[in-house]
Amino acid sequence: MIKSFYKKMMASVALFTLELVFVWLLFIACVVVFFYISSQIMQGDELGVDDAAFDFAASIANPSLNNFIKFITFFASRQFLTPAALLLVAYFVFIRKHRWYSLKVPVVALGSITLNVVLKYFFDRPRPIVPMVEAHGLSFPSGHTMVAASFYGLLIYLVWHNVKPPVLRYTLIAFLSVFVIFIGFSRVYLRVHYATDVLAGFAAGFMWVVIGIWILRRIERYSRKEITPVLMDDPMVKK
Repeated sequence: MIKSFYKKMMASVALFTLELVFVWLLFIACVVVFFYISSQIMQGDELGVDDAAFDFAASIANPSLNNFIKFITFFASRQFLTPAALLLVAYFVFIRKHRWYSLKVPVVALGSITLNVVLKYFFDRPRPIVPMVEAHGLSFPSGHTMVAASFYGLLIYLVWHNVKPPVLRYTLIAFLSVFVIFIGFSRVYLRVHYATDVLAGFAAGFMWVVIGIWILRRIERYSRKEITPVLMDDPMVKK
């Protein structure tokens, strides 16, 4: 009995440590990538990865792939993400009744959109010429990619913490990860963003997920510490 409890405790500690190390490595990598690319953009340097990405996209372009790419990029549009986020909030409010999960969705989504607007105006990078579809606004970082990285990154976090069967959990995480990459590539393929816009969008989006979740978890823990003593001292609470 004690041995079984000890094994479970050690497994939990190992899993927590692995998760913490992965999150920190992801965060640091995103910071490095974003600041490296943004520094090159500020200096006006031309990055070879942009031309190489456009050349690759042009080499595989065909009518069937065009339709598929337009279908993929829709899942990072406000027409899809707004109702999807509202449905997710409703699920955690009315079905799961998890107040803090319901807060994470709008905080991550709205924060990502706001941060993207600020960054676009700060860097003031024009979009590529001759896009395949109509696009407005500035280019750096990619809004579709950044918001997709934030929203689907949050879904990956929720899947990791709530889906118990390992096979299903890892399958969903792998699918969501590949899906986000396809969304980013779709913006380059459609020539509405440079590859560096997309890479910076990934970095900024995942950074915001880590920061947003960390802040909300700190607030959640603080509120529990403040609420619990009050409940314990309340004479109306049965002991």
